[in-house]
Amino acid sequence: MAIEVFNRYENKYLFDTESYLKLYNELLEYMEPDEYNKQHEYYSITNLYYDTPHDSLIRSSLAKPKYKEKLRIRAYGIPTGDTKVYLEIKKKVFGLVNKRRTSLKLNEAYDFVASGIEPEFKSYMNKQVIEEIKYMLTRYDLQPKLYLSYDRKAMFCKNNRDLRITFDTNIRCRRYDLKMEHGVYGEELLEPGQWLMEVKAEKTIPVWLAKMLSEHQMYRTSFSKYGNEYKKMLKNSKAERESVLYA
Repeated sequence: MAIEVFNRYENKYLFDTESYLKLYNELLEYMEPDEYNKQHEYYSITNLYYDTPHDSLIRSSLAKPKYKEKLRIRAYGIPTGDTKVYLEIKKKVFGLVNKRRTSLKLNEAYDFVASGIEPEFKSYMNKQVIEEIKYMLTRYDLQPKLYLSYDRKAMFCKNNRDLRITFDTNIRCRRYDLKMEHGVYGEELLEPGQWLMEVKAEKTIPVWLAKMLSEHQMYRTSFSKYGNEYKKMLKNSKAERESVLYA
C-alpha cells in the first residue's frame, strides 16, 4: 500500500555554501546519501500548497499555535497528469510533526481537492488517509495557493535510519500558473548560496551530531518555506502599495 506515516521532530538551520560543504563532508563519517543521491547529486521536489481564500492556514501557522495543519501535493521531479504523486496532510502538535499521505495520480489529486469527492479507490491509495483528507476538505474552502520547488540532498544515519538530514537549495516559488506539470520555475526564496538544513528524528538527536553542530556554530532557526514565502509576499505587496501612494 502506498502510504507513508511520519512522526518526528524537525530542527532547521540556515547557512552558506562554505559551511554546508564543511558539515556535509564531516557527516559522511556517520551518515550516507540516500539511494537517489548515490546516483544523482540532487533530486527535485515540487509542491503545491492549498489554503483558504483568506490564507487562514498559513496565517494561523505563523501565529505559532500548539496545533497547526496544512495540505499539499508533493511530487518528485516534474509530474504529468498520470504521474503518481503524494497528497498529504502535515500537522504539527506541540513541536511533533505528523505527516500522513497517500499516493494518487496528479489529476486525481487535483480533482479530489477541487470537488471534495474522493476518487474511485485503487490499490495504490490509502483509504484511511483519503477519509482524513475528505474531512479536512469539509472544514476548509481550499484552493491552490503556492507552487514551491527545491533541489535536495538527503542523508540517513548508518546506524539509525530514523535519523535523516536534508539539505535544500534553489527554493523557487510562484503564486501564478499553479500547475505542477508546467515545470520548475519561480522566484528564489533564499539568498544566492544559502542552504536550508533539516534534522529529522523520532527522538533527540545523538550526542555526536549535537557536538558537531556546536563545533560548527550552527544553531536552530524557525523557518517554514511556505511561511517565509507568505511573509515575503506581504512585504512586497506593502512596498508596492507604498510606492504607488508616494509616487
